[in-house]
Amino acid sequence: MSDMLSIGASGLKAYQVALNTVSENIANSGTVGYSRRSTSTAEVAAASPNSAINGLGSVVTGIVRAGDFYATAQVRTSGSDLAKTETSVTWLDRIETALDGNQLSTRLSDFFTAATTLAADPTSLGARASMLEAASGAANAFSSTGAALDQVQVDLSGTAQSSVSSLNSAAATLARINDGISRSTPGTSGAAALLDQRDQVLEQMSALTDIDVQFDSLGRATVRGGGTAGPILVDAGQAATVVYASNAAGAVTFNVLNGASMQTLAPTGGALAGVADSMQRVVDAKAQLQAVAKDFADGVNTVQTSGRDLDGNPGQAMFALGTGGTAQMTMALGDPHDIAAAAVGGGTRDNTNLMALAQLRNSAGYENRIVDITTANAATLAQRKAVAGAQSTIHDNAVAARDSASGVNLDNEAVDLMRFQQAYAATGRVIQAARETIQTILDIR
Repeated sequence: MSDMLSIGASGLKAYQVALNTVSENIANSGTVGYSRRSTSTAEVAAASPNSAINGLGSVVTGIVRAGDFYATAQVRTSGSDLAKTETSVTWLDRIETALDGNQLSTRLSDFFTAATTLAADPTSLGARASMLEAASGAANAFSSTGAALDQVQVDLSGTAQSSVSSLNSAAATLARINDGISRSTPGTSGAAALLDQRDQVLEQMSALTDIDVQFDSLGRATVRGGGTAGPILVDAGQAATVVYASNAAGAVTFNVLNGASMQTLAPTGGALAGVADSMQRVVDAKAQLQAVAKDFADGVNTVQTSGRDLDGNPGQAMFALGTGGTAQMTMALGDPHDIAAAAVGGGTRDNTNLMALAQLRNSAGYENRIVDITTANAATLAQRKAVAGAQSTIHDNAVAARDSASGVNLDNEAVDLMRFQQAYAATGRVIQAARETIQTILDIR
């Protein structure tokens, strides 16, 4: 009877742990990152096959954390791809706003239209004033567009620095979790909670850069950035430091400092890869805008200095380009009389020089070049949005697959709760029967 009593007691303890585990699952069914857990039990066999007819009950061998290694890895991979594309979409949209916001192409058209109007009556002070106003509008549009692109680059650099800080913080957190895992007892709820935290941090890191993850027998993660051959970001309880740098040419570098050594991180996924791609695009847009601004200012100034103004004096430059930013253009001409409408020796009513300005418009195609820059950016933006939509679906499916393997299903938990509750009650009846039997034996006189 003592065997029966001890067997019942062992079962009671096992089912009590199982009920606690189910209760924990139900309580955390809405907790982000929580993985379903189950209680693992084993039979306590007799020491010798011949020493007893039956076993000695059951024992809890640990808390098992549900999960699918490959599904979790797919969530990280798809999340990294999506983060890169979404980052690119964000900054391509900013570039488009910068290029479109000041209606530069329209201002250029207004300038050349005003020149054509003046050509019809070169002596009209009103037409001259209108052309000068249109020229000022074109100069301001160049300056404002350039300043907007400069600000995009500044903001993008700030985002890059913020992303690097987030990556460093996540790496440091993972190193602490690794240390906690090494100190925890495998098969306990505490160890399972640390593994949940580990996977959440890894997902955060993968959204910042593509990572390669290897796990040791304890579950500690070794993480490399930028692929399997990339620098180590986290190794056991040690975390490296990522630093960001960029130059005026748009070259973006991410370096990993690990002790006294430094390696280059070349992300192909995550927000950092999106930042690097976007930085190159904004620098290219600035260079293209600067080229158009310079060609426009030089071309108009050449026409101006080739003619004569209303007073018969040699024409002066109309525009000046500054060096304080991208396409910073100012008016060098302030008096409507100074517009050089006439050719040398042409007289006040001559419009030959203005006709040269019209020819310059056709040959240089300033407006079309601005439209081409904007259109190319818009086309890339539309393509990236389409890719982001597809990648979002892939990521959602990966998350669903992972959650189906590790998430809590309340219906299943309710069934387990009833099953363990009934088993607990039945085990209690075993103990009661054993006590009653023992008491009956003791009552025999």
